[in-house]
Amino acid sequence: MSKLNDFGFGTQIRKSPFFDATVRWGAKDFSVYNHMYIPRDFGDPEQNFWNLINEAILCDVAVERQVQVKGPDASKFVQMMTPRDLSNMKVGQCKYVILTNQFGGILNDPVMLRVEEDCYWFSLADSDILFWAQGLNVNLKYDVEITEPDVSPIQLQGPKSKDIMVKIFGNEILELKYYWFKKFKLGNINLLISRTGWSSEFGYEMFLLKTSDGDELYETLMQEGKELGLHPGHTSTIRRIEGGMLSYHSDMDINTNPLELGLDKFIDLDGAFDFVGKDALIEIKKSGIQRKQVGLIIERERLKGPNTKKWDIYKNQQYVGQVTSAVYSPRLEKNIALAIVDIEYSDIDTSLKIKIDDEMVDAKITKKPFFDPNKLIAKKSSI
Repeated sequence: MSKLNDFGFGTQIRKSPFFDATVRWGAKDFSVYNHMYIPRDFGDPEQNFWNLINEAILCDVAVERQVQVKGPDASKFVQMMTPRDLSNMKVGQCKYVILTNQFGGILNDPVMLRVEEDCYWFSLADSDILFWAQGLNVNLKYDVEITEPDVSPIQLQGPKSKDIMVKIFGNEILELKYYWFKKFKLGNINLLISRTGWSSEFGYEMFLLKTSDGDELYETLMQEGKELGLHPGHTSTIRRIEGGMLSYHSDMDINTNPLELGLDKFIDLDGAFDFVGKDALIEIKKSGIQRKQVGLIIERERLKGPNTKKWDIYKNQQYVGQVTSAVYSPRLEKNIALAIVDIEYSDIDTSLKIKIDDEMVDAKITKKPFFDPNKLIAKKSSI
């Protein structure tokens, strides 16, 4: 068992409601995300991957902080923040959205939940959208309150997650559709549970509505689920790259626009509604993108771990882009990567060179996602 005093934690970074429980269950390393500690290591990342795809893992993702927009103008305000058309969004529904600035740059790519008619949550990637949203409204003066509520998600992902959830919550949990949510109780613990998750696998996210219940929730889930194959775990870099899932600050940032990333289906430039960055994105589409995100197969011996810095990419000794995320997939038995390259070098089967430390390594552009491209695993209702 890990001990709390093994880690050099400070008071300026928040601990999640599940922090102490993750330490008891073997968390060995942490990083910082949205000003909060997140477990990144429970031992062997490859074993964590196999646990995820063959059984189930419980992940503390309380770092996905919620920004709540509530009030009479809530629907107008959230639509102003994103290029995705939200006009048909229902209470109880989730949507993946892109948030852009005035230049079309990506500020965040949260999952948004419509909690009530006049209340929305942005379940955030790693950037300060609370400040952005509050700043936007200083001059716009929409009739909304913009806050961070006491809400902390934890996710149970993997093929055995459904059986575990049925055991704990009963058959009502089976009524949840992909990207929808409902309110549940576990004893006296109030939860909002969605059929979502950052894994590309079948699973659920539980939004804890009271910080003080975090330890009890984590322990209850682990104790009830372990005989059905539940393991303590962390979000899997291997699986998310296999699934082509983007990580903010790694694969995109404020200098990346959604058209470069192939996220066109989440952008409605022809809609009647306005949003921050609309004019910029219309101009980018008109003039054409200069870069494009691609998938790569890196043709070298097995990578020992994910990249910890971005690797430069060359074609004919000319710099043409960067590898943003790379890892060895034990299932595919290949080194796979996400990269952004100059548009003229983005065709499938294009051969490139990657500079890793002082070595020039061969790579070839391939289709992405690398596994289950239509996300049938995550979407399917029966497993």
